[in-house]
Amino acid sequence: MRDRLRNARGSVSVEFAAVLPLVAVSLLLVAQIGLLVSEQLAVQHAAREGAREAAVWNDDDRARAAALRAGNLDPERTTIVISPAQRDVGAPVRVEVRFTPVAMPVVGRFMPASATLTAAVEMRTERAPPDAS
Repeated sequence: MRDRLRNARGSVSVEFAAVLPLVAVSLLLVAQIGLLVSEQLAVQHAAREGAREAAVWNDDDRARAAALRAGNLDPERTTIVISPAQRDVGAPVRVEVRFTPVAMPVVGRFMPASATLTAAVEMRTERAPPDAS
């Protein structure tokens, strides 16, 4: 009977050693997907804040700064497109934020090399351009 218990303990250790790497990789995968989702939410927030700033102040530079500040995004990996360039009061303004995430070891194998996170928001312009006064 005791020999059977010793053999069972040994097999449990072997099974644990075999399964542990799979569990560790799975946890790492979940953590990296969580980071990607967090970055996508930051990009969405940046687009929303940039559109709000563009709609209220009708100033593209101010909108770009607000988007970068709100999303806490790296300017070298972020592209912000504001269109149209000239807007009248009531005209829609669209802010699109494109962000290139840092390559991730596990999740990166399942993503294209040139993957970008994108968000676009459109709002109505509330003021005349600053130089129109």
